[in-house]
Amino acid sequence: MDDALAILDHYIFNTVYATYPFTTPSLSPYFSDPSNVVRQSTSLFVFVYIGAWAMYLSCAGLSYWFLFDHNLKKHPKFLKNQVQLELWTCFKNFHYLVLYTVPWFVGEVRGYSKLYERIEDHPWGWWYIPISVVWFLVFTDWLIYWAHRFLHHPWVYPRVHKVHHMWKVPTPFASHAFNALDGYMQSLPYHLFAFLFPLQKYVYLILFVGVNIWTISIHDQLFISRNHIINSTAHHTIHHRDFNYNFGQYFTFWDWISGTYRDPLDELKFADAVRKTGEYQWTRARLPKEVVERGDGTKDEEDKGA
Repeated sequence: MDDALAILDHYIFNTVYATYPFTTPSLSPYFSDPSNVVRQSTSLFVFVYIGAWAMYLSCAGLSYWFLFDHNLKKHPKFLKNQVQLELWTCFKNFHYLVLYTVPWFVGEVRGYSKLYERIEDHPWGWWYIPISVVWFLVFTDWLIYWAHRFLHHPWVYPRVHKVHHMWKVPTPFASHAFNALDGYMQSLPYHLFAFLFPLQKYVYLILFVGVNIWTISIHDQLFISRNHIINSTAHHTIHHRDFNYNFGQYFTFWDWISGTYRDPLDELKFADAVRKTGEYQWTRARLPKEVVERGDGTKDEEDKGA
């Protein structure tokens, strides 16, 4: 992030901050010096906000138009004007999410994190790169699982996380359509990692962008893998429908050991049959008996978040 900020200062912000009103006596002390924390915070907010929208609209947009099965919009639980609602939810929350997140990026830019630039800056050199990537995935998946479980606490769920569960049949645009506090809590593990463990800064940037793309991918309804280890679209679709299963981000490990795993195999068989017949509707008799008896995620169950 420090390199990005330096480039933006050179090509954009130095010029912007040399104009009115930033040159006034009241603002000049904060914006004339590139190392001033107020200027850094302001610049990072603008950069991250625009960058977040650019990545979200481009990746989710491509996924929606080329990967998402548009026949699923005929599903009885697909909301009227759902895509517009998903986008509006993002519009209402993105600026708050960025505001919560910027202090972490400021800390990185000011050298408080454990991010490093040169490979030789770590005693294990190149060997540490794959190790750090694996550890990043394991560590963040573990924390996100428990953050996600916390968001389903009966008191927290209706106040924070319920917005994201409006989308029973999510599109890629639903990936970031959540309450800002919800998104912030689930992003915390990524920022914490950079302050707790050494990580090459460009690797961190790739991972940070990658996890956002992954978040979009598990909302695209494209059932590519039937893998029991990877938390795929199939697993996350079940989570949106049944609420209390498949909380993981990348893997199903924590769901397995915590008793919250639900196998999507039966769901996939049903989805395959639906695609072949063109009958895009839920047939309750063909769902697992447990789901039918539970009511398939009724409104009461959703409100409780239990």
